[in-house]
Amino acid sequence: MKKKKADVRFSIADNKANATCKVESIISVDERGQMVLPKELRKKAKIGAGDKLALTTWEKDGKVCCLTLIKVEDLVEMMKGQLGPIMKEIL
Repeated sequence: MKKKKADVRFSIADNKANATCKVESIISVDERGQMVLPKELRKKAKIGAGDKLALTTWEKDGKVCCLTLIKVEDLVEMMKGQLGPIMKEIL
């Protein structure tokens, strides 16, 4: 029997864009601490073999409550966008 995927969503709105966060999949951690991202999710996120991902954590009350994967090149662009204007002011 095929399991029904949970469809949990919430939206975050800011001045620039709307974003939706949803549960895409439930994955397991094996005895070596490894996880497999489902093929359809890798395809949707355009994640390929050899891609570098940054793992970020969110904490609440001193405990990690959320893990996020971000492609390194996307993280670099986000940081440039945030730090670029600051660096221009400094220099």
